[in-house]
Amino acid sequence: MSCNEKIEYYEIINEILKHDEFQKRKSYKHHGDITVYDHSLAVSKVAYAMAKKLKKDYKSAAIGGLLHDFYDKPWQDVIEKKPFLKKHGFVHAKEAKLNANKYFPNLMTPKIDNIIERHMFPLNKIPPKYAESWIVTIADKYVSLEVFLHLTSLPQLLGIRKVKSR
Repeated sequence: MSCNEKIEYYEIINEILKHDEFQKRKSYKHHGDITVYDHSLAVSKVAYAMAKKLKKDYKSAAIGGLLHDFYDKPWQDVIEKKPFLKKHGFVHAKEAKLNANKYFPNLMTPKIDNIIERHMFPLNKIPPKYAESWIVTIADKYVSLEVFLHLTSLPQLLGIRKVKSR
């Protein structure tokens, strides 16, 4: 990103970044050693750059990318047994969309709702509606490839191994 693009990017997302509720994600582990905060910021930056290059709505891509994992608590802390299709990977997008609308109603649009809610395609079965939704979905998969560098975490991600006590 050029200096001007960095300035523009941070102007778009500043309200979210400085919000206390979003700041809590600095303590939520995503996968491996990365936090939800850092993962979301990385997805947002990639989505912004992709959308800008493709001449799409880069503001919605940046905001949707930043809020795509805006769920309530670290998924590793969930101890109750759930059916496979009710596990985090299948349901957190709806929770993130609800939180985004609760904390940032002034930023939300139907497009950003779709970006957040559909970023887990194909797990959520319904494909993204907008080009920007596809961009964030792809950016999320790209940034999340780091999981495959830590193959020991895959059984936990798939729900077939319990989380170790902290």
